[in-house]
Amino acid sequence: MEMEGRPKMSHEPAGSAEEVSGAGLPPKPELDLNQFLPYRLNRLADRISDELERMYAQRYDLNVAQWRVLAWLSHCDDLTAKKVCTYTNMDKARVSRAVQALVDRGLVTRTPSARDQRVHDLHLTREGAELLSRLIPEAQDWEAELVATLSAGEYRDLLNAMGKLERQLERIG
Repeated sequence: MEMEGRPKMSHEPAGSAEEVSGAGLPPKPELDLNQFLPYRLNRLADRISDELERMYAQRYDLNVAQWRVLAWLSHCDDLTAKKVCTYTNMDKARVSRAVQALVDRGLVTRTPSARDQRVHDLHLTREGAELLSRLIPEAQDWEAELVATLSAGEYRDLLNAMGKLERQLERIG
């Protein structure tokens, strides 16, 4: 079964839909995940995240959730665990574990908010800032190596296309 705009791939089954699905049965629905954007984006994001986590774990004993908390703290003065959940799309339990591990290591402080005692403000400690001063350039260098295969225009177009998809999700979601 060919979809408009997509050529039949050599790994797709040969023969008519009836031959493939069996006599008298309706044609079997077909979805080539290698041509399905949500699958491809998720797979790519997982691979990137896994590679970064390997680097963070080996060099800094951090997991991805901890890195994301630190990264948001690197440029947000007003940050809470709830905001981290919103910004990163991580669940509350994962963020809570990451924050606690960072507090235990002395990289982050957690203090009751002056605005709302039910909420805790998160701040980098001196040690956390020093760690980020080493970690951020390495992460940026790794990203530069990853996208080195793209021209400046392709990189800009990729970011623009991702932004369009994110805005579309806000509209249809």
